[in-house]
Amino acid sequence: MRIVLTGSSGRVGRAIFAALSEQHEIVGIDRSPFSTTHIVGDLANEALLSSAFEGADAVIHSAALHAPHVGTLPDEEFQRINVEGTCLVGQAMLAVGVKRLIFTSTTALYGHAVAAGHCTWIDESTPPLPKSIYHRTKIEAERCLEDMAGPDLTVRVLRMSRSFPEPGNVMAAYRLHRGVDIRDVADAHLAALTNGGAQAFQRYIVSAATPFVRQDCEVLARDAASVIKERAPDLAAAFERRGWALPSSIDRVYDSAQAELELGWRPRFGFNEVLEQMDRRSLEVLPAGARISKKAE
Repeated sequence: MRIVLTGSSGRVGRAIFAALSEQHEIVGIDRSPFSTTHIVGDLANEALLSSAFEGADAVIHSAALHAPHVGTLPDEEFQRINVEGTCLVGQAMLAVGVKRLIFTSTTALYGHAVAAGHCTWIDESTPPLPKSIYHRTKIEAERCLEDMAGPDLTVRVLRMSRSFPEPGNVMAAYRLHRGVDIRDVADAHLAALTNGGAQAFQRYIVSAATPFVRQDCEVLARDAASVIKERAPDLAAAFERRGWALPSSIDRVYDSAQAELELGWRPRFGFNEVLEQMDRRSLEVLPAGARISKKAE
């Protein structure tokens, strides 16, 4: 397949490129140059998109402004890139006859659905309650694509959970309920290129496999450590060996069961991979106790 990948210079885009390039011809588009990018330009450019999409079998649209840009760029730029740019991608695809679009979205848009003192079980039926311009524009972009989806354009939206480098103890615990390896995200995009289904528009949560069940939520909110010791004893033992405290509370669990069922996708990298990456000083994991910017939220 010939696949056009927007955002190909970014972290997610590079991972997708690596996952697909052995099997498919990838044409990368980004406004920043990188070895995975073939066309350097602003995606909110109809002529550029139409030319790039000619002869393509599918488009993966991962380009976007993200949470770290909030407060540093005006809201109008989020609207231009995340919403208008996404709508242009869909329109350009329809104009040249490309029928499959994979859109990289985020679980961050659930926002206020997560409440302090509670644990929320989140799946595709959970209504988003956005907090920031980033969240709002990603939801708006999804709606634009949903309106376009039909016989001439099938759309798969992948709401990926947290995957950026963080302290190893934090990342390992997050792999139980709200984190995912960037390679698993890339594999989900690969699976979404060819999955079937009667609906032209499909939306999936992409997160690491959780050992928890919905009925755990009440206790997870007030005594997460006890549930972790029961459901994930290997992680509890690893934390004890390293002198790390288990989380005292967990405020959300992302459920990717629907993606596993309908995409035929399986997350491969859990908390053990995080610990191994940290031990070998991988740039994908920070040392325990490292400080990170709150803007990454």
